[in-house]
Amino acid sequence: MKLGLKPNANYGNLKDSYLFFGISKKVTAYRAGHPDLPLYRLGIGDVSRPLCDAVIKALHDAVDDQARKESFHGYVPECGIPEFRSAAAGYYARRGVTPDPEEIFVSSGASDELGDILDLFDPSSPALIMQPAYPAYVDASVMAGRRTLFLAAGPENDFLPMPPDHTEAELIYLCSPNNPTGAVYSLEQLQAWVDYANRHGAVILFDAAYEAFAEGDMPHSIFETKGAETCAIEICSLSKTAGFTGTRLGYTVIPKALERNGMNLNAMWVRNRTTKTNGVSYILQKGGIAAFSEEGLKQIRENILIYKQNAKVLTEALDSADVRYWGGKNAPYVWMQCPKGMKSWDFFDLLLHEIQVIGTPGEGFGACGEGFFRLSSFGDPEETKIAADRLRKLLANL
Repeated sequence: MKLGLKPNANYGNLKDSYLFFGISKKVTAYRAGHPDLPLYRLGIGDVSRPLCDAVIKALHDAVDDQARKESFHGYVPECGIPEFRSAAAGYYARRGVTPDPEEIFVSSGASDELGDILDLFDPSSPALIMQPAYPAYVDASVMAGRRTLFLAAGPENDFLPMPPDHTEAELIYLCSPNNPTGAVYSLEQLQAWVDYANRHGAVILFDAAYEAFAEGDMPHSIFETKGAETCAIEICSLSKTAGFTGTRLGYTVIPKALERNGMNLNAMWVRNRTTKTNGVSYILQKGGIAAFSEEGLKQIRENILIYKQNAKVLTEALDSADVRYWGGKNAPYVWMQCPKGMKSWDFFDLLLHEIQVIGTPGEGFGACGEGFFRLSSFGDPEETKIAADRLRKLLANL
């Protein structure tokens, strides 16, 4: 008898192509026809600065450890080596947040964790995702067969929607500083979300991948609010903070006080990680520990300031063209309104073909992103200046 293996039919509900795959296809086609023209990439959020010296030294030292019998490391603890978990806890302590190191779990990056963490929740629990949204939130939810509800963000709320009067959602995705809009919730606004989640028994999945770009009194962590330990999971990354996009390292905070229906989510995640992983590389975790050191944080800050200067260059270009935008100060992204009422993919084509600048169409972040466009400040400073100048001139002549 022939067995009828059934694949996950939820994949059939995904959009035909992932946003950045679509961009890549357009760029590849353009380059094939114009091989001699330089391209200025302000699109995908990949960093351009190398890993800082403190991290590189730690990585080299860790490799050397693996070459000696007395310092060789095989399997590491699945939830993270104690030194990494303590270093991450110390990083939080700088902001007055004091997680137990056992509440911090090492990961291979925020993108991986945002999908994996859904294992903790029954697929029947609906999710609330604000739009515009990082596409992986939606796709991971669809793959799991989860019903997804959307909360509109737009100019009318400065792309910072507040809790609705009522929702069936039991999972709430929040990202601040936000990708793609660059908008940042104040502490008071985050407190309103935490209070809402606690009242309704919901759990917030808080994406803090860009926290290092927040300035002044803007919160870096949802755990700066009161009561977040009973309703929130925070997912963090060293990708944009410390340049680990190609090295892959992050961490997730799940408080021991977080329980639902008599089950403890911290204990559940311990079981998940010890079942499904063998931990993240000892070498990479040693690099992460160095990133949290005094010298590492100082060097990382120097790189972040370069990206923030890039953002200033871009916003000044938009200011001169009298174009409305969000972000750029507390986030590495500038979210601009497309000129002349243009559609976002039309504006993408215009920039690519006329000035060889690559950005990200807002429509790719959901229906609420149509008519907007994301610019990234992660590029090379000189190339960013050239791109900004070209953008300024183009907008002046539209």
